[in-house]
Amino acid sequence: MIEGKIPIASVGIVAIGRNEGDRLRKCLMSVEGLAEKIVYVDSGSTDGSVGMARSLGVTVVELDLAIPFTAARARNEGFKRLRETAPELDYVQFVDGDCEVAAGWLEKAARFLDERADVAVVCGRRRERFPERSVYNMLCDIEWDTPVGEAKSCGGDAMMRTGAFERVGKYRDSLIAGEEPELCVRLRAAGWKIWRLGKEMTLHDAAITRFRQWWKRTLRCGYAYAEGAHLHGAPPEMHRVKESRRVWIWGLGIPVIIFISTICMGAWGLAMLLIYPAQIIRLTLSGTRSRRENWWRALFLVLGKFPEAIGQLNFLYNRLAGKTARLIEYK
Repeated sequence: MIEGKIPIASVGIVAIGRNEGDRLRKCLMSVEGLAEKIVYVDSGSTDGSVGMARSLGVTVVELDLAIPFTAARARNEGFKRLRETAPELDYVQFVDGDCEVAAGWLEKAARFLDERADVAVVCGRRRERFPERSVYNMLCDIEWDTPVGEAKSCGGDAMMRTGAFERVGKYRDSLIAGEEPELCVRLRAAGWKIWRLGKEMTLHDAAITRFRQWWKRTLRCGYAYAEGAHLHGAPPEMHRVKESRRVWIWGLGIPVIIFISTICMGAWGLAMLLIYPAQIIRLTLSGTRSRRENWWRALFLVLGKFPEAIGQLNFLYNRLAGKTARLIEYK
């Protein structure tokens, strides 16, 4: 235990990562001495992450390399070890290994859950460490800025009631993405609430500096939308149905219509391509951030429908062919 730090008796930590290097060290040091138990789950790192974590006194779980990696499976394995070694804990803070937990967050989150017996999950503001380094990092920072109050879902960083988490069956191991919203669907169906506080929670390092990274991350998002709609798309939840519908319209439907129009009308059919810059302008003007942020966000929201469409088609192919999804990594 670090001198001057008093651990919160009701909270344990589960961190996950793979080859996060110095980002993982900052993550673990940000919670060192602040929780009763810290578990790090490693998904086959080759950069010394396991040894570094153990040198900090952290309990390490190394995932079986014979089973496909998913963040969902990693979190479940970490939670299992946490319960084995500290079964009395009321809350678990899940955190990704590329995130640093903000000072005071654990106390604020635990206090909120103490006071709100109807809430199963509480999260706060995740920020990008280096939003100025690339437009992709900036877009991630905008993405993390969700409304304060009752929410439909959380992200990878969140504090949860251990009992509620267990009773709904924990994360779905097989999901390669979108496992947090899917879990929250089941929690809300069981009568629990999800809440976001307007407090600093974590500092994240997306480290997305290349277009290819953004493309793969967005493709994975489209895959998650398709799988989420498949699992919980029926009324009344309609989980990810609206997002998937937009992908099919903008990423597949309109291009097909333009292609057919071009065959029938020649070059005049290409005029329909103007619908895309028109949509970018509409989204830019309706944005609530700075002009620069609104512009980039609008551009990539429209452009993103194409990799998202590929992700949707990948899910459809895997489902029809009976294939197991493979993790889509972007860094």
